[in-house]
Amino acid sequence: MTTKFKILLVDDHKANLLVLQRMLETEGRTFVLATTGREALDIAREQDDIGLVMLDVQMPDMDGYEVARQLKAHPQTKDISVIFVTATNKDEEDMLKGFEKGAVDYLPKPLHKHLTRAKVDVFERLYYSQRELKMALKAKEQINGQLERFMHVVAHDLKSPLSGITSLLLILREEEELQQSTELLSFVDMAVDASHKLADMISAILEYSRAHQDNQPEELVAVKELLATLVQLLFPPANVHIQITDDLPVLYTSRQKLQQVFQNLISNAIKYVDKPQVEISIGGEDKGEYYEFFVKDNGPGIADKDNERIFRLFEKVDNDDDNGKGTGIGLNILKLLVETQGGKVWVESVKGEGSCFYFQWRK
Repeated sequence: MTTKFKILLVDDHKANLLVLQRMLETEGRTFVLATTGREALDIAREQDDIGLVMLDVQMPDMDGYEVARQLKAHPQTKDISVIFVTATNKDEEDMLKGFEKGAVDYLPKPLHKHLTRAKVDVFERLYYSQRELKMALKAKEQINGQLERFMHVVAHDLKSPLSGITSLLLILREEEELQQSTELLSFVDMAVDASHKLADMISAILEYSRAHQDNQPEELVAVKELLATLVQLLFPPANVHIQITDDLPVLYTSRQKLQQVFQNLISNAIKYVDKPQVEISIGGEDKGEYYEFFVKDNGPGIADKDNERIFRLFEKVDNDDDNGKGTGIGLNILKLLVETQGGKVWVESVKGEGSCFYFQWRK
């Protein structure tokens, strides 16, 4: 069933409302009338299918500017289009004030019948276009959610048989007969190595699906302490030196998500080491609305052509030293987590000299 386009008409004179309604009446439209600003706000919040508000500016209890401001301030009504209807000649300053409060257009009284109809027709088409877009986005989110849940289930179910296969291969490798054949032992070692890589990929897929699904609670997080604990748990080799700056904030945020971002970056810096001594530095800077963190290393670096590509799902750096270490999932998870905070992530790098990964984290 097709939903009718609902228009809320607001004017403190009932006669003006009736005239405007008759002017705009056509098939597929329905009208709701309000004679005060407060009544209009109540109606707009109670009825979630209003497509347009036509609002008189001069009303005794609450003028149209205040009504528009409150409509735009409320999450349920902020997207409703508002047309001001005014009996006075508005100068540029007054019109700008109206647009700042949330109006999308002005109509002067006395209303010109054809102009008024034409403008309302435009907003009706816009309403239906926006509704179709919202429905399409909602359907896309549902499909994505189903795919992510399916991916999680499949990855989870693959872990058990793969662990069994790996265990059997390890047992087989210890057999005396196999130990006597260098060629067979090499084949088994290759199979064990392949199973470990596959297990790493499955774990990364599980992390990716959890990053979409988990709604982690927020708490006060001392970033310096979080990093110190994380570095200990990563057990970096003796040749890896990690420096953490002292001036790091205490944030009210998801500890698990922030830790996962740092863990990904620090683990990568350790994993892709190509120098006898590895230097990793971690710090940040207050940028107002965000805190901008960085993880810098002196590793192999990243070519300019890969700076954007590495954050895409299943994309990996073209690096001869990689030896298949990466799955192409970790940095995409990192990007997803950072973007859920409203921030962004990027890298500055010199091939052969090292990389510095930056990410924004909303306070």
